[in-house]
Amino acid sequence: MEKVSIQYLPEIENFINDLNDLLFEKEYFSFYEYASTYVDNLTFFIERELHNFPHKKTPKKLKNFGSFYAFYKPNNRTTWYIFFEKSNNRYLITHLTNNHVKELNDL
Repeated sequence: MEKVSIQYLPEIENFINDLNDLLFEKEYFSFYEYASTYVDNLTFFIERELHNFPHKKTPKKLKNFGSFYAFYKPNNRTTWYIFFEKSNNRYLITHLTNNHVKELNDL
């Protein structure tokens, strides 16, 4: 089995690195450790499960985010959408957002 390679655009890497602080500061989590675990679970999904998870072609209106997308649903309120480019077993994460953003009405 060929090794899977996951890479991130720099702005996505920065977003993920700052997500713990953002979630804690906006009081989505009452403890920093919970926010950290939440982000760890999101990145674990991307790194270890994305390649096995069913994905779809991105609609034309959202194509600027990436050619494909998959979703990760950590709870009943939030669904994360992971947009990416892929070639064989290489994935480039190009955009990361969730259902609380209006731009995703086309999915």
